[in-house]
Amino acid sequence: MKPLFGKVGIFGVGLLGGSVALCLKERFLAEEVHAYDQDPLALEKALFLGVADRVHTELGPWVGELSLGILAAPVGALPELGKALAPWAHPQSLWTDVGSVKAKVVAALEGLLPHYLGGHPMAGSERAGVENAHAGLLQNAVWVLTPTERTSPKAKEGIPRLVEALGAYPLEVPPLLHDELVARISHLPYLLAVALNRLVAHSPHKDLLMFLAAGGFRDLTRVASGSPRMSRDMVVENKEALKGAIEELREVLLELEGLLENPEALLKAAEEAKRTRDSLPIVRRSLLPEMHDLVVQVPDRPGEIARIATALGEAGVNIKDIEVLTIRETAGALRLSFATREERETAKAVLREAGYRLP
Repeated sequence: MKPLFGKVGIFGVGLLGGSVALCLKERFLAEEVHAYDQDPLALEKALFLGVADRVHTELGPWVGELSLGILAAPVGALPELGKALAPWAHPQSLWTDVGSVKAKVVAALEGLLPHYLGGHPMAGSERAGVENAHAGLLQNAVWVLTPTERTSPKAKEGIPRLVEALGAYPLEVPPLLHDELVARISHLPYLLAVALNRLVAHSPHKDLLMFLAAGGFRDLTRVASGSPRMSRDMVVENKEALKGAIEELREVLLELEGLLENPEALLKAAEEAKRTRDSLPIVRRSLLPEMHDLVVQVPDRPGEIARIATALGEAGVNIKDIEVLTIRETAGALRLSFATREERETAKAVLREAGYRLP
């Protein structure tokens, strides 16, 4: 069967660009994948890892042979990259990007590149670089698309088709609204992680705090382990929307400070927070398959995860997803996800019978 696209170009070979390229190759969606980057080492890794079929450090006539181009460079570099690509792009080629800020990028690129539609896959990792790319990063991800009045019918048809073929879910959101929403759910949490780590780093009790830091602190601040330069560029490019989100957070923190004198009101706020957090999987059920989670306490010794998987497999229970929640010297915890409530209940019985504690 003929691939969905001919030659595809990935412009910026990092975690996200590399993952898109791997998914294109794994699903046989492109006849040939070309990678462009100004870093020769990144291109060398891309070839070695099978991310790309051909690599380039210079733009040229090869760009005009592409049927699809995907801009995956740092978000601040996208407008200039678009300007450099425009003279080479074929008039009938499709273009998109994966930047986490959309208003400025879309305004710049839709006037430069033919059949362009802005995009932002809601997927990532604190581990940067093409060496950490994997096709599964995009599986079941919500991929925001930001069409405008200037978006061509060809782009409106072709880019969502690409997203679905990659195993993700296209969701249309206006560019400005995208930036406001992402400021609250992605960029603000990053700044919070930076702030919490700064509290530790500048404390006279830094060593003791680091020793005492539990899994909750590490989970809450995990995003600070990503590329500082890329993260800096991300939040700076969205600074106007982010400033609004920071002001809202400041008001909420002041409100919570006041509630310290009113335990019952604080309890209601905490219960509301719990309901909101616990409902997060439900929010995505209109897009993703419903999942039923089970947390199991696990002794920290070799073979425990395999033992759990074997016990459930012998009982005919399929684990859809698994996440390591905590690691301690004596015990940890796993979150297991199942497709149905019945499978989760069966798993509970099987694991209790095997001697595991279920909180």
